Amino acid sequence: MYLRTIQRRNKDGSVVRYVQLAHNVRPTGSKNPVAEVVHSFGREDALDRDALARLVRSINRYLGPEQELASKAAAGEAAPLAFVSSRRLGGAWALDGLWRRLGIDAVLLGLLGKRDPLVERVVFALVANRALEPSSKLAATRWVGERAWAPGLPEVSDDACYRAMDWLVGVSDELAQAVYWATADLLNLEVDLLFFDTTSTYFEIEGPDAPGEGETVGFRSFGHSKDHRPDLPQVVVGMAVTREGIPIRVWCWAGNTSDQALIRQVKDDLRAWRLARVVWVADRGFSSAENRRYLQRAGGHYIVGEKLRGESKEAAAALGRAGRYRTVAANLRVKEVVIDDATMRDRFVICHNPDQAARDKAVRDQLVAQLRSAIEGSDRLGADERAALGGRLRSQRGYARFLRSTPAGRLRIDLAAVRAEERLDGKFLLRTSDPTLSAEDVALGYKQLLEVERGWRDMKSTLELRPVYHRLEDRIRAHVLLCWLALLLIRLAENATKDTWRNLRHELDRMHVGEFAGPTGRVLQRTETTPRQAQILKALGVAEPKRFLEIAPARAAASA
Repeated sequence: MYLRTIQRRNKDGSVVRYVQLAHNVRPTGSKNPVAEVVHSFGREDALDRDALARLVRSINRYLGPEQELASKAAAGEAAPLAFVSSRRLGGAWALDGLWRRLGIDAVLLGLLGKRDPLVERVVFALVANRALEPSSKLAATRWVGERAWAPGLPEVSDDACYRAMDWLVGVSDELAQAVYWATADLLNLEVDLLFFDTTSTYFEIEGPDAPGEGETVGFRSFGHSKDHRPDLPQVVVGMAVTREGIPIRVWCWAGNTSDQALIRQVKDDLRAWRLARVVWVADRGFSSAENRRYLQRAGGHYIVGEKLRGESKEAAAALGRAGRYRTVAANLRVKEVVIDDATMRDRFVICHNPDQAARDKAVRDQLVAQLRSAIEGSDRLGADERAALGGRLRSQRGYARFLRSTPAGRLRIDLAAVRAEERLDGKFLLRTSDPTLSAEDVALGYKQLLEVERGWRDMKSTLELRPVYHRLEDRIRAHVLLCWLALLLIRLAENATKDTWRNLRHELDRMHVGEFAGPTGRVLQRTETTPRQAQILKALGVAEPKRFLEIAPARAAASA
């Protein structure tokens, strides 16, 4: 439908023009359309243009605020719009799209029940802040209102953030299970192997927390620090990861908790999920006989690392067995040994990495050379001086295993220890209870434990797990949960795009939304999508944002 003008020439030679509303129709049997008049507005020189402009504005209001604002500008009623502000859009938009694709919004809304549904948006904003620009919760409120555009949440207060975190801790078990199944259904995750590991994060405070009622230590307490900060209180964090690197759940314990008991609790916590057959993969810190038997309950199995220099008789017997290695990868050879003593039957897989063997030899040769230089001429020292030198050298772990003292107290290189270490160059030992996995599958499955290590690196660097700006136990637990949800989203983004989150975040943060305001209203308009941004959003299955995210004409704004 369109406006058109026609003209008619009078007998006196003057020309009269008429304005009509017409549309094209195609008569039956004809290939050419013809114009059909819907309404005639009469002679052009007698046309009420103001009435026609009012009609246009009425039509635009019906079509939407964008057309109304454009109409005002075209009619000269709009003053130039001022560029008020610009905020980052792309990263939060992509994360929100993944959040909704996985159904996490629906999960949270379901757990909220009759509570304020805005809590779900607050939780998302805290997760997005952790993934895009990690900061304290107080700084996150300014990030939402000033630096980034969080879909559905123009601004947020610090009180709202803390209330959302307190609620999140209370539903953490239900949330983890619901999020896992939503993720598994969408991505068809393989959970035949589950990787588990722990880390610690410390707090720069003067002392540990006071024990609560019925407790022996507080939540933040001294323990074995994996960050090499035994002088500071800490908490222990555990994580279970699939073979695709997807973190399915996190746990948080007091800082003095021993690794040995944790994997049994983790298995119990996941029992209600009714997972199919699962093989647990863990490192040497969890390889106790009690843990191994516990993981075999209900048909489960395990792949655990064994200490090469430990006191395990089974491990020593496995390493002493002769046999040929079989090459399974360019830098990996494997040899299988079965130990059956009538009470237990375990399979051991001895893995050998030639490249690592060369590095181990080079390091040992350097240590032995340094040690030989340190003890050279020590025979001329007095007994007390020689004993003091030996004590200093043994305090250094690298030297201690290669240093021995003769009956007369002289310091010598322990050549037997050197030869024993040579036999272990480039080797690591695995134990499994699964009779169906090949030696190659066992070795390659254990190497995937690096996915957990990668998760810890991302948690502590990209997501800045530390410093933790909280002192209450529930707030610390909530902070860990937010980091887990952020890690889940960025790992899914990396897997879908085959690129690092650092590169994805850099490109997506180039997409901004600008706020323009003037007497005629307010407009939020995004920048044009770059080809790389379009490619990323397509890989994530997320639609591009509308060009105009919000249009509020002055009349609508005034009535509101």
